[in-house]
Amino acid sequence: MNAVRIAWRITRLNIRAQMEYRVEFLLNIAIGAIWQVSVIVFATVLLTRFTGMGGWDSSDVLLIPATRMLAHGLFVLVLGRMHGLGRYIQEGRIDIYLLRPMPVHRQVQLQYFPTNAIGDLTVAAGLMAGALSRSHLDWTAGRITYLITCLIGGMLLEAALFTAVACASLRFPAADYWGRWLEELLGTFGSYPLNVLPRAVGGFLTFGLPLAFVAYFPAAVLTGHGHDTGVPYWLAAASPLLGALAYLGARLLWHWSLDHYTGVNG
Repeated sequence: MNAVRIAWRITRLNIRAQMEYRVEFLLNIAIGAIWQVSVIVFATVLLTRFTGMGGWDSSDVLLIPATRMLAHGLFVLVLGRMHGLGRYIQEGRIDIYLLRPMPVHRQVQLQYFPTNAIGDLTVAAGLMAGALSRSHLDWTAGRITYLITCLIGGMLLEAALFTAVACASLRFPAADYWGRWLEELLGTFGSYPLNVLPRAVGGFLTFGLPLAFVAYFPAAVLTGHGHDTGVPYWLAAASPLLGALAYLGARLLWHWSLDHYTGVNG
C-alpha cells in the first residue's frame, strides 16, 4: 500500500506540473485524439459504404477497432512509458534509475503522465459506444465481463510486446526502432478481420507477432465468429489469459535483462 501511495502522489505531481501549461496540456490531449483519426475514417467508410468485411457484418467488424483502440488507450495510460525507452537508455538516464531505492520499471512508468492517453481513451470510448449501440448481440453480464477481461488482456499483451523491445534496448539501444515498427503494425493491421489478409500474413500476425489476440480473436468470440478464425476456438477464447501470461513472461525477461545490463557503453 505504501508503494501505491507513493505512485499516486508522484502521478498527481506530474499532472499538476503539466497543467501549469494549460494550453500545452489541452493540445496534448487533442493530439492523442487526432492520432486516431485514421481509425475513425475507417469506421465511417465501413459503416457508410460496406455491409461487411471478410464474412463479418459491419457492426461486428466495428468491434475490432473499438477493442484495439480501448486496449491501446489503457496501455498508453498505465504501462505505455516502456515504449521509447531506448532513448533514455542511449542518454544514460536508466543508469540513474538503478541508483534509486525504487524498482526501475516503476520509475520508468512514473517519469511523466501521458496526457495524450486522455485523447486516445476519449476517442476509443466513443468508438466502443458506437460499436455497442450498433451491435445485434445481447450484452449479458457474461459478455460484458468477457469484453472487460479482453480489454485488460489486450492492454497487457501490448505492454508485453513493448516491454520485450525495451529489454532488447538494454542490450542494443538502437532496438528502439523496433518499437516504432511494432507501433506501425499494430495501427495498420489491428483494425481488420485478419481473414481478409493473405494466409501467410495472418499466420505471422497470430503466431509470430500475436496481434490477433489483442482484438481480432476477442471480437470473433463475442460475435460468434470464433470457430472461423483458423485457430482452435479455445485458443481464441483464451486471449485475455494469453495477454496476462505474455506480460508475466515479459516482466521476467525485463528483470533478467536488467540484471545483465552493463551500461550504454558496455
